[in-house]
Amino acid sequence: MIGYPELDWFKSSYSSGSEGDSCVEVAHAPGQVRVRDSKDTALPHLTVTPTAWTGFVTYASAR
Repeated sequence: MIGYPELDWFKSSYSSGSEGDSCVEVAHAPGQVRVRDSKDTALPHLTVTPTAWTGFVTYASAR
């Protein structure tokens, strides 16, 4: 995309193994966290604030 730096997408270290392709990928951007489907990276991604992402990860980690 013009005007946007290339994002450094990554998966959780928990994504390795037989189901490692059924994950989300995350990229940090200034003031944003972007989330996309690892199976089809051409689909639109979700953009949330760092505060919202931290809240989600905290909630998910407690489950």
